[in-house]
Amino acid sequence: MKKVFKIVLMAIAYLACFLLAGVSGAIHPAFYAYVGALLPLLTAFVYLNTASMIRGFGAATVLNGFVFVLFLIAGEADAAYMIGTLILTALAEILRYAFKYDTRKGVRWSFVPLAFSFFAYTAHWWTDTEGSLAAAVEEMPAGYDQLMKAVIDNVPVLVVVLILTIPIAILAMRLAEKALKKPAASFR
Repeated sequence: MKKVFKIVLMAIAYLACFLLAGVSGAIHPAFYAYVGALLPLLTAFVYLNTASMIRGFGAATVLNGFVFVLFLIAGEADAAYMIGTLILTALAEILRYAFKYDTRKGVRWSFVPLAFSFFAYTAHWWTDTEGSLAAAVEEMPAGYDQLMKAVIDNVPVLVVVLILTIPIAILAMRLAEKALKKPAASFR
């Protein structure tokens, strides 16, 4: 029961990371669009702990699944988010299986696709630009949609940020392993 409680706490911490990233858009639309590249610096710690408790299939599924279900309930899950999250979660689980559940290598490599999960949430800006801009007009301060449009149109920066997410995810997991010695030591 104690282990289940800890896993639920990790899922809540993972959700908190998503919410923190989401509200960063109040500062500027670029934060919302690109913060996903930095989010692994927080989520790596959550994932390492979760993977150390779930020694088989399920660490990525529990974390993304928890957010997925809550976003569905809240009406925040569009098709791009659902498809992206399912693909990224499946990739994470497949990689962890392929590199073995009890190895650091398995945790490290499975974290890379999981690190892109927030981008699945923000993908609606590029898959439903008109709807996203219309929602911004209704929900955000005047002029926010024009700031958003400039970010959406700057696809080269998005590509660079997506590419940078990979080394940041690898670095984040290494930092998590150094900081969280006990969970990291449980892997060979």
